[in-house]
Amino acid sequence: MDHSLQDHASYIGRPVSELPTPALILSKPVLERNTQILLEDVKQLGIEFRPHIKTLKCTEVTRMMLGDGLHRRIVASTLAEIRGSLDLVKEGKIDECLYGLPISASALPFLETLNKSLKIILMVDSEQQIDLLEAYAAKSSSPVVPWPVFIKIDVGSQRAGMTTHSPCLPRLIQRIESSSAATVYGFYCHAGHSYACRTEDAAAAVLQTEVEGVVEAAKVLVDGKNDRRIVVSVGSTPTAHVVKRLQGALPEGMELELHAGNYPANDLQQVATSLVEPTQQAVRILADVCSVYPDRNEALVNAGTIALSKETGEFPGFAVVVDRPQWSVVRMAQEHGILGWTESDQTSRLIEKTGSKSSDGEKVEAAFVVGDKVLLYIQHACITAAMHYAYYVVDEQDIVRETWVPWKGW
Repeated sequence: MDHSLQDHASYIGRPVSELPTPALILSKPVLERNTQILLEDVKQLGIEFRPHIKTLKCTEVTRMMLGDGLHRRIVASTLAEIRGSLDLVKEGKIDECLYGLPISASALPFLETLNKSLKIILMVDSEQQIDLLEAYAAKSSSPVVPWPVFIKIDVGSQRAGMTTHSPCLPRLIQRIESSSAATVYGFYCHAGHSYACRTEDAAAAVLQTEVEGVVEAAKVLVDGKNDRRIVVSVGSTPTAHVVKRLQGALPEGMELELHAGNYPANDLQQVATSLVEPTQQAVRILADVCSVYPDRNEALVNAGTIALSKETGEFPGFAVVVDRPQWSVVRMAQEHGILGWTESDQTSRLIEKTGSKSSDGEKVEAAFVVGDKVLLYIQHACITAAMHYAYYVVDEQDIVRETWVPWKGW
């Protein structure tokens, strides 16, 4: 059993310097500020909000993202996330959940069971998925109740979904409309390519393209049908940061919904967009310095691939030392990482924004000693968080005040 699952609560009240490593540190004040900013933006716009709970995967953060029940819809990427959210369903904080992957045969029986506890929305982007739903319904001994489905629209990320100009889209809509096993709930897109944005204007343009794309798709169903309500769901963390810049009203019969997931945590990839500040990163990894190598100006820490992930971005390496941003994890093996000296415009920005230590060409023996603990900013919070079995939740002084256990598995 992982050490953190055995006695994580025993560290409550202690500074992070006393934690076993590697450990995932969550700043609760930063989490609260990040979630509140988006809740306020959504409130001012008067639109619905559906947080994607895939990043930190725990009851406490999900409750925070929902505004403690102010919003009552979620997106989940795994069945484990939906099962974990059932405690919040019992609290009366969640009414419905979108299973965020195109529906698979293996997931359907579990989703059918979960649908008894909260409303489950499915994601589709192929007529073959409607065949699957109809075949499943034909084998069921229960009366057929159509599954509400979001149709996934590809607005440029080229992951799941189909483009609005694809000849397959109207055929899929017609197929669903004529099926007894599904009904169109809405149209959904995720602008994953917005992570490449580097200005508010660029992110706002991507967001506007998202909205226009799903609205164009939804017009097929609402034109001339005033009693029809279709949800158009847009968002990603970069575009969520500029949601207040949305322009124009939706056609009658459409309801706009924003979704986003990474924003409570943020990470180096988000900082690289220039849409968030370095101090808005709520996640850090604590590691021990295990060895120092003056001959090659490097050090070894006990945080490698399975503590950090191999995600990269515009910041050098796989993670950056919080108080010495010009030192980053430049190489990794499974259980350890190598700290090396790096320079880039992005690390210079970290130094400027955070007042971190900076010394051009610093020698490793001046920076680190065996036995030191270092805090690391990470490239992608979603993947790094999935590696850890307990979160150490700290206050402004980095004292552990709570420990949270995330939902694991698929």
